[in-house]
Amino acid sequence: MAMTLRQLQYLVTIVETGSFTRAAERLHVSQPALSRQLQILERSCGGSLIERGGRPITPTPLGRAMLPHARAALVEVEKAHSAALRVVNACGGELRLATLHSISLGVLPTVLGAWRSAHPGVRLSLVEKLHDNELQLTLGAGQADVAIGPPPIDWPGVIFPLEAEEFVVVLAPDDPLTSRAGSRLHLSELAEREWVHFTEPNGLSKIFDHACESAGFRPRVAARTQQTAAALQLALAGVGPTLLPANMIPAHLVARVLLPDPPVRRPLAAYTRSQPDALTSAFIDVLTEHARPVPTHVASLPGIPAHRPPKAP
Repeated sequence: MAMTLRQLQYLVTIVETGSFTRAAERLHVSQPALSRQLQILERSCGGSLIERGGRPITPTPLGRAMLPHARAALVEVEKAHSAALRVVNACGGELRLATLHSISLGVLPTVLGAWRSAHPGVRLSLVEKLHDNELQLTLGAGQADVAIGPPPIDWPGVIFPLEAEEFVVVLAPDDPLTSRAGSRLHLSELAEREWVHFTEPNGLSKIFDHACESAGFRPRVAARTQQTAAALQLALAGVGPTLLPANMIPAHLVARVLLPDPPVRRPLAAYTRSQPDALTSAFIDVLTEHARPVPTHVASLPGIPAHRPPKAP
């Protein structure tokens, strides 16, 4: 017969109080019920756990062997309960996030800073992927609590829409077109340029190709990279222009960007497997409030509309 936590608690309390009567009062149970549970525990252990003849009651050698483990088990239960309460109140535990490399570089730093200030006791685990399909697989496998990326199609869980990302063309400092920085430029004007492109499975590769195709050309490639941050550095070094989310561009580099015409945008969302728990809900609230897919220094440029995220469910 398996012992229970209640029986261990009864044993510990009897020994601590030295009396069945006082133990029953502390535990708010009847003395017969207390005695019965202790007898069941003794049968499970194979012998007497307390000396019943003396006053106060003391443990037998078998009881002394059991007590440290009984106390440790009760402490662990209390720790588990406290941890659960901290998660419910969004002041403890761990939150696992899955996102794309470009989003971790652009959207999330401000969000995670705000989250950390408000919830310093919560550990964050960030898993970065190159393609949005990997986000869905990660979330579906239970390896993350929430994913942040393009809204998935036919997702069985819950989706929380966010503001759309605006993309910009990044130029080298000495590029002649920097004189038009901050203005709209039809991508067809760059059809003869050699670009810094992306290697699959980076999801920006398809966005890049679709934008150029919509402008009527296929991009000529000077270099390809799988890493989003590397594309920015290569463009600034003069390898060729590239197309990146505006939130990746620091304010001091705004004079190096052009705004594609027509605009290139990527919708974003947070999504979960099911209705989020209290901790995940608290994070989504912070994400919705602080995510800035279009940073202030880019949003102030001509032709950038003031996006507003759809109301989350």
